Amino acid sequence: MRAATWVNWTGDQRCAPAAIVRPAGEDELVAAVHAAAARGDGVRPVGSGHSFTDCACTDGVLVDLSRMQRVLDAEPATGLVTVEAGITLNRLGHELAARGLALENQGDIDAQTLAGATATGTHGTGARFPNLSASIAALRLVTAAGAVLDLSPDHDPEAFLAARVGVGALGVVSRIALRCVPLFTLHRRDAPRPLDATLDRLDEHVDGNDHFEFWVFPYTRTALTRTCARSPAPPSPPPAWRRRLQEDVVENRLLELVCRTGRAAPRGVPRLNRLVAAAMSASEVADHAHKVFATQRRVRFNELEYGIPREHARAAVERVLDVIERRRMPIGFPLEVRFAAADDALLSTAHERATCYVAVHQYRGMEFETCFRAVEAVMDDYGGRPHWGKRHYQTAATLSERYPGWSRFAAVRARLDPAGAFTNDYVRRCLGVSSGRTARTSVP
Repeated sequence: MRAATWVNWTGDQRCAPAAIVRPAGEDELVAAVHAAAARGDGVRPVGSGHSFTDCACTDGVLVDLSRMQRVLDAEPATGLVTVEAGITLNRLGHELAARGLALENQGDIDAQTLAGATATGTHGTGARFPNLSASIAALRLVTAAGAVLDLSPDHDPEAFLAARVGVGALGVVSRIALRCVPLFTLHRRDAPRPLDATLDRLDEHVDGNDHFEFWVFPYTRTALTRTCARSPAPPSPPPAWRRRLQEDVVENRLLELVCRTGRAAPRGVPRLNRLVAAAMSASEVADHAHKVFATQRRVRFNELEYGIPREHARAAVERVLDVIERRRMPIGFPLEVRFAAADDALLSTAHERATCYVAVHQYRGMEFETCFRAVEAVMDDYGGRPHWGKRHYQTAATLSERYPGWSRFAAVRARLDPAGAFTNDYVRRCLGVSSGRTARTSVP
């Protein structure tokens, strides 16, 4: 009898694995992976299912890391913290805060597992801060042969650079050692500004703030800007009711209502967007960083996001808005624009270049491929690299030339997984066929 069907966060990626295993620790994980590989089953790790792609799907064995969430070691003096790979970013933030520590940077959703977020190159925003995987000091990787490899800059550094953003194609990460920073307060200010003025001073905004990002609804010329300043001062959070009002009522319930209206009447989306943009107002919050970086996101959507060289940010944003508006596409979510420092992980979307990220969203149940393909064509002109966990239509043939470390990653993959045990349709399509394996890995 097959295991229950697995579905992702949005409910539109699903598979029916031969088995779903939920190891409670590294020993159980090793046994499960080795047994599956010995039977010839494909193996795919999965975290919280927050990816929009089919990267976790398999009809082999799905390894769910949700029971592996312990903090194994913490050194407040050095900031080095070792955790099991299935810990969610939400839980990790609270565990670190209890020890006087914090992640240096993170994104605006914290439902993901640490292993899933790092494996797909998840990032926040801030010109001085690289993506989350760059904070990994060491990790342990379980291979199909049942070996547990300790990878770090001092132990197999090439495999370490590959495994930091490994897309689950090298093995299953069992634990991660992170470089953390002392707990800090983040003062966040949201303010609507004219889009043209925001783009005119974009470098000033990005370089002059610890963290800067903005959103802009298609069919409008108003940007909702977000600036964040880091501080060692004690937090001064707003009353709980005010935070709930902003996040639960305004950012979720009202947004859901607007999106449903747009889904029912797509031709009205431009007018709805203009109404929402006109209603945007300034707000502030100052609290511990993990409570400010991430916010509740209950409205379900599909997303495409690309990393491009930072110097093309303005041109890319203008072109994306133009293609959506010129073709009258009913996109009722705002574009999200963020920034990150370069890093050295071989498959990082910010590998060796300062990066601007442009994300386009579409509400659940609405057609998105037409828009996403049109936006992707714009990003192709800038050598764009798609987020590994978000919708895109690239293949290994189109991606290989965009990553200087592509062949190095392929060599590590061939060495660590020569039989292709961790290959599924997504890995085969996006990273290329791994030699030696023809076992069941297709997506239903």
